[in-house]
Amino acid sequence: MALALYGHPFSSYTQKALIALHENDTAFEFREIGADYPDHVADWLARWPLARFPLLIDAGQQVAESSIIIEHLQLFHPGPVRLIPADPAAALEVRFLDRVFDLHVMNVVQIAVDAALGRSGASAEHGRALARERLECAYGWLEGRLQGRDWAAGAAFTLADCAAAPALFYADWTHEIAPAYPVLRGYRARLLARPSFARAVSAARPFRGLFPLGAPDRD
Repeated sequence: MALALYGHPFSSYTQKALIALHENDTAFEFREIGADYPDHVADWLARWPLARFPLLIDAGQQVAESSIIIEHLQLFHPGPVRLIPADPAAALEVRFLDRVFDLHVMNVVQIAVDAALGRSGASAEHGRALARERLECAYGWLEGRLQGRDWAAGAAFTLADCAAAPALFYADWTHEIAPAYPVLRGYRARLLARPSFARAVSAARPFRGLFPLGAPDRD
């Protein structure tokens, strides 16, 4: 098979790439990274010693970083759903929002996760408090930015929504999106109902016990 994706079903950035693949029904082999798949782990580390996933293999070519993977798929494996607009100005908006969801939502969740796992110098309580403060700020900004939009950048589902889906999924588990943000809550609900993301959520369901902050009994 020409395409193979290394990653883990519960990983937000793996899910981001999976959404893009599922959107266009792109054929690929999923190579799960985990203790049950030592050959996958060894091959992944040999290919990408920075040890981050996802990693896409396309006929021998290695493509790392979820946003770049999605750009690569559109260039070389296009489908009916165009995830980066052809119009340069519209594409810039999509790429900007992709960065917002990665850097100011998902990476903020990771602050709380790393603290809970003892991977940072912060206590679990401090990490969670810092994440809540920053997420609350992001929620307020997104509430205004998403007004009148079905999807992050407008009427079409794009790269920005691939980033938003797992980011808001885990962010809401970390610091619940309050009823004061009905636009953002509605957007998260639409993302959960999107078949491509629903498929990723379903595949990750057996791993919910791994979430160190405690997975809620919803979603």
